[in-house]
Amino acid sequence: RSRRVTAGSRSRCRGAGAVSPVPGGGGCGADMALSLGEGGGGSRLRRQLESGGFAAGEYVKQLSQQSDGDRDLQEHRQRIQALSEETAQSLKRNVYQNYRQFIETAREISYLESEMYQLSHILTEQKGIMEAVTQALLLQADRDDPALGARRAAAADPFLPLSAKDAAANEEGRQRTLTTLLEKVEGCRDLLPESPGKYLVYNGDLVEYDADHMAQIQRVHAFLMNDCLLVATALPNRRGAYRYDALYPLDGLAVVNVKDNPPMKDMFKLLMFPESRIFQAENAKIKKEWLEVLEETKRNRALSEKRRLEQEALPRPAPTPPESTNPFDEDEDEEEEDEPSAEEEAVDLSLEWIQELPEDLDVCIAQRDFEGAVDLLDKLNEYLADKPVSQPVKELRAKVDERVRQLTDVLVFELSPDRSLRGGPRATRRAVSQLIRLGQSTKACELFLKNRAAAVQTAIRQLRIEGATLLYIHKLCHVFFTSLLETAREFETDFAGNNGCYSAFVVWARSSMRMFVDAFSKQVFDSKESLSTAAECVKVAKEHCKQLSEIGLDLTFIIHTLLVKDIKGALQSYKDIIIEATKHRNSEEMWRKMNLMTPEALGKLREEMRSCGVGNFDQYTGDDCWVNLSYTVVAFTKQTMAFLEEALKLYFPELHMVLLESLVEIILVAVQHVDYSLRCEQDAEKKAFIRQNASFLYETVLPVVEKRFEEGVGKPAKQLQDLRNASRLMRVNPESTTSVV
Repeated sequence: RSRRVTAGSRSRCRGAGAVSPVPGGGGCGADMALSLGEGGGGSRLRRQLESGGFAAGEYVKQLSQQSDGDRDLQEHRQRIQALSEETAQSLKRNVYQNYRQFIETAREISYLESEMYQLSHILTEQKGIMEAVTQALLLQADRDDPALGARRAAAADPFLPLSAKDAAANEEGRQRTLTTLLEKVEGCRDLLPESPGKYLVYNGDLVEYDADHMAQIQRVHAFLMNDCLLVATALPNRRGAYRYDALYPLDGLAVVNVKDNPPMKDMFKLLMFPESRIFQAENAKIKKEWLEVLEETKRNRALSEKRRLEQEALPRPAPTPPESTNPFDEDEDEEEEDEPSAEEEAVDLSLEWIQELPEDLDVCIAQRDFEGAVDLLDKLNEYLADKPVSQPVKELRAKVDERVRQLTDVLVFELSPDRSLRGGPRATRRAVSQLIRLGQSTKACELFLKNRAAAVQTAIRQLRIEGATLLYIHKLCHVFFTSLLETAREFETDFAGNNGCYSAFVVWARSSMRMFVDAFSKQVFDSKESLSTAAECVKVAKEHCKQLSEIGLDLTFIIHTLLVKDIKGALQSYKDIIIEATKHRNSEEMWRKMNLMTPEALGKLREEMRSCGVGNFDQYTGDDCWVNLSYTVVAFTKQTMAFLEEALKLYFPELHMVLLESLVEIILVAVQHVDYSLRCEQDAEKKAFIRQNASFLYETVLPVVEKRFEEGVGKPAKQLQDLRNASRLMRVNPESTTSVV
């Protein structure tokens, strides 16, 4: 390149950010000044990159023409990269700040929604209280002045009948209309018996929608009576005919207006604990009529019920008995005067808290205030404990029992496995304690144990199956036995006064242990792990099982019973492997001394034999690195002692004979092979070497096996003693060429 920029001019350009060209051609022009990263150059570069008409190709082309060598391009590239990183960090900060503001806004919206709901609920309660007070005042005025009450009723309702004849005709007309309409509904005759006071208030066609997905379900026809709401579905092939679907008493029915959300509009919701249904009216006018007439009918129903209870609570004058001429009746009358009559002991149900009890229970259930609901029930039971059972009391009991069933259903749902299983056993304490207070301790125990069984099963399923079996078993035992221990402690807390439930817990613990053993065996025994790995896994399970003794629960015998089949199979399988390996070595036996070649190998063998319990192994070592024993006998000794050590880790009384018989079979293979070799060998030197190996088996190995077995089991084994105390080697047919096993 012919154009060059001197070092002085370049430094002046960089230091001052000059825009005037430098003589000599290259210079630091205005475009070159944009490449500066310090001072104002960085901001100009940022503005140029952010401009809408920025062309990257033109910019790079112009920059390459004005740059003086590769160094300027590298510096410019570093400045652009630094600017990119700064922009990325700024973007991250903005995103994080916006995210925090979004969370705070959502939280404020949630608080506002909750406050609006509470305010709406308070206004509704205030409206109901004002209407109730007004009705009570009017009712009291009507009692004081019946004529004034009649004039007010006539002025308020121009269609009010003026005579008893007109009233009877009006009532008869209402019932006739109800009967005519109900004849069109199939299946409601037995469910809706006719009564003198029942009449039709309002009816009309509605469309039902799914509450979750807002999908249309069916067309229905609703019949609103003065005490209930009947819902019937339209028959497809018969116009004007319906089939019975549901019947809801007005006492347990709540009406909620659904806000219009096009295309879903003109809807309202009916709440019948624990279910809800959404209906759509034909237009907004009909929807408004339904909402108003439902509220008005519910209000009239509550007032009539309150009026009836007040009338029944009033004391009735006792009928005067006819005068008797019998002189002996006077004494009986005097005795009867001392005893209060049943009418004088009439239960006072006009108390405000008793009148509002059903509604208060509904509110407590809806707000999930289970403790408050049970407290109200306890208060009522305490009040009626010493009161006679009259007809008003029975009716009140019927209403309360319906709420008790609803409350029980909610508590049962709280304990169902379909609910979230997080929180541990303490999360169920609230529902369990309230069920126990309701006298449902058996159901509470059953549901609590089902909930915990599902939680334990879910926890086991969520465990990752690691590559190392022992690591997985450690996690499995920790999860299972910790859950079992927490469940036992929570059960003892919740059902402290219900001793009859403890048997159910023991049965549940056994079934849970079976589930644990299934997962344990599938990972340990079905995967054909080595006996040493299986022994370590069983040892870990036993140690965790002993933790339950802290609460007085011993399930060791259960885990033994459930594992005995798999452990027997593992012992017999490993026994067969040892026997096959021993037979294979026997078939290749040359009866030669072992040469370990190095002192290190000899020292290692000494340590192995010492760990097996053979303390006098030095007397069988020769000069240098020779061992005066056969390789087959040494390998058999190590394999047999390793089998015994691992089997003792798995030992419990049910496995005594299995372990003992396996040891005898393994030892017999080696003993019979030595005996057979002695009878068949003709070389005197080899025969002496075989006798030395036989002496090692009888005088060293078998006593060590017997001693270790007695230490691990706790009692001696007669079969091993008989085998060791044999005064001569086992006889076989001298002419036979095969060993007898």
